[in-house]
Amino acid sequence: MILSRRHVLLGGTGLTLLGCSKKSLREFQAGRELAQVLDAQATRDGAGVSLKRALGHRAIPYLDPFLMLDEFHTDNPNDYLAGFPDHPHRGFETVTYMVHGAMEHQDTLGNRGRLGPGSAQWMTAGHGIIHSEMPKQERGLMWGFQLWVNLPASRKLIAPRYQDIPAGHIAEVELEKARVRVVAGTAFGKTGPVTGIDVEPLYFDAALQPGAELDQATPLSHNAFAYVTEGAVRLGPSGREVHQGQLAVFGPGDGVVLRGAEGGGRVLVMAGRPLREPVARRGPFVMNTEDELRQAFEDYRTGRLTVM
Repeated sequence: MILSRRHVLLGGTGLTLLGCSKKSLREFQAGRELAQVLDAQATRDGAGVSLKRALGHRAIPYLDPFLMLDEFHTDNPNDYLAGFPDHPHRGFETVTYMVHGAMEHQDTLGNRGRLGPGSAQWMTAGHGIIHSEMPKQERGLMWGFQLWVNLPASRKLIAPRYQDIPAGHIAEVELEKARVRVVAGTAFGKTGPVTGIDVEPLYFDAALQPGAELDQATPLSHNAFAYVTEGAVRLGPSGREVHQGQLAVFGPGDGVVLRGAEGGGRVLVMAGRPLREPVARRGPFVMNTEDELRQAFEDYRTGRLTVM
C-alpha cells in the first residue's frame, strides 16, 4: 500500500493517515510502508556552501519533530571553504554527522570543538547561541549531514548544551551483509551515545550489501524517515527501491524494513516523537508563535539572545 501525497499531513499534528479506521491502522502496524519519496533539492547556505536539502524545502517543509536535513557532499573546495560563519540559533537542536572531512565549531559562549570523520555533535541551542561551523581542510572530500530537531514549547529557552561524540564512541554493530552505526536511540541491540533528548530520537546509519535484510522496531507514536546516501535501498514491506539523494517518509507502524538493493546502498534512518505544537519559524529561529519569533530577532539585535 503506497499512499499518495494527499493522504499525508506533515506538520504540527505529525504524520496522520486520513480515512483509515482503527482496525485498518492496527493491520498496517506490521511494518511501515512508504508514504512519500522525494528528491533532495540543490541549494546553498551559510556563506555559499553547496548542499542538498532533503527535508525543509517546499515539498516537505518539516516532519514533526524534524525540521530540516541537509547533506554537504563535495570534493570541490569552492563549494565548502566559505563555511558557516557566525550565526544565531534559538528554540531547536542541530545534529551534525560527519562521514569525511573536518569541521570546527566555536561559539560566543566559549565552546569549541572539532568534528572529524565518523563523529557527531548534538547541539541544543535552547535560549540562544551565536556560533560558527567552518571547514578545517583546504582540499579533499567534505561529506556530512545536519539535521534540525524541534524543542517542545516548555524547553525552548533552556540553557544551551553540546554532546560532542568522537567517532570511536558511536555504537557500531556488524550484521549479516550490513554494518550499522547508532547515534541515538537503540537499534539492533546497540544504544547510541546521545542521551536526554526530548523527542526520544532514533538515528542510525546503515550500510547494506546486496541481499541484506534488516528489520528494526520503532515506537508507534514516532514519525520516521530515511535518506539514502549511497546506491539504493529497498524500504518498507513492499520493498520499494529508493535511490541516492532521495528521502522516504514512512507511514505508521511498529518498525522499519530495509533491504540491500542490487549494488548495495547506505541509508540514514531517523524517528522521533512528534510534538504536535504550532511552529513559527524564520531563518535561524524556531518558536511557537510569531510574537516569540519577533522577540528572538529583537534579542539578537540588542545582544540579549545568549543572556539567560
